[in-house]
Amino acid sequence: MRYLYTLVDWFFWLLSLAILLRVLFSWLRPDPNNAVVRLIYQMTEPILAPLRRYVPAFGGLDITPMIALMLIELARTLVFSILFR
Repeated sequence: MRYLYTLVDWFFWLLSLAILLRVLFSWLRPDPNNAVVRLIYQMTEPILAPLRRYVPAFGGLDITPMIALMLIELARTLVFSILFR
């Protein structure tokens, strides 16, 4: 059971890290043809794109990564409460 807990925890941690890297990439503007940049965009776009449809830009600032991080933490808490009571 401990291995499942660790695996689930790592999954949510990596997903959060990918979103944070995406935010960093938006500031630094790395080469979009870089394999790491493409991987991060492919991992995060399915999460961020639906949120962008419902959350308007706040003063020209995209706040969907922050909302996504909160939703990921909520999902993590729910999964842990269901699987590891």
